[in-house]
Amino acid sequence: MVATTLGFLTHEACFAHEMGEGHPESPERLRAISRYLDDCGLLADLCVAPVEALSGEKLARLWQQTHSPQLLARLDKLSPQAAYADIDPDTRMNPYSLSAARHATATVLNAVEGIAGGQFQAAFCATRPPGHHAEYDAAMGFCLINQAAVAVNYLREAHGVEAVAVLDFDVHHGNGTFDIFRHDESVLVCSSYQHPYYPGRQTMTRGPNLVHSPLEAGSNCDVLLRLIERDWLPALQKHRPEWIIFSAGFDAHRDDPLGGLNWSSTDYYHLTRLLLEITCPFSQGRVISILEGGYNLNALAESVAAHLCAILDVSP
Repeated sequence: MVATTLGFLTHEACFAHEMGEGHPESPERLRAISRYLDDCGLLADLCVAPVEALSGEKLARLWQQTHSPQLLARLDKLSPQAAYADIDPDTRMNPYSLSAARHATATVLNAVEGIAGGQFQAAFCATRPPGHHAEYDAAMGFCLINQAAVAVNYLREAHGVEAVAVLDFDVHHGNGTFDIFRHDESVLVCSSYQHPYYPGRQTMTRGPNLVHSPLEAGSNCDVLLRLIERDWLPALQKHRPEWIIFSAGFDAHRDDPLGGLNWSSTDYYHLTRLLLEITCPFSQGRVISILEGGYNLNALAESVAAHLCAILDVSP
């Protein structure tokens, strides 16, 4: 294990976005992760990398490749000068939300460049707001901009990557990523999720590059590991992705207030290790993991640590 194997990237702007007192998707999520990694000593094994800002032109181009002009205009118009603006019953913006989303994009792109430039082998992006529910023309479910989809588009534009896989493990379906890439077979998207559950769009998006793995309430992680062997493995072997994007949600934990699955923190180690062992022959360990869900602070922090330990252990 070497300190530069795994990058850890975040940005202070991601702490400024908040949606009101008591909202589960809060800045405390990032603080809990950083505090736990420091307390347990794992942070010392990571390459904590600074994030360089993006030009407005570059960021606008990438967002326009990922989302509709109408959505981006709506977000700009809704962005409040004070207090909050409601997008849906679950999702709000404060005056700093769009800045947080912009810096989240910068964080993810810095992770790409850190891996491409050999600074580290893989990277974890501790960013918010999350993104995997953000569809081409809709922000929803705590999500404004789909950062995983932005990363895919940047890899193709800046590095000529032809095959990418987005592997989404979260208690909620990655409907946004499915929607954005439903007609793009160069991107394989696999999503595990509790079903039936939010967002209720799971059966609406189908395609040869989209792999659904619904889980019944109360399921443990072993159920998903079997589905990965059965469904994700053959799809990944056929697709042979050069880069892997994890939409990494930790709300399948048994203690999470928004979920109904029965996972432990250590399950995220076994899940991550299996996914890496499957994909390393194609990707050579080029992995960007982007934080999605996870709302019990202790469970979130412990699960992220287990996830990062697996990446460190399996990195080539």
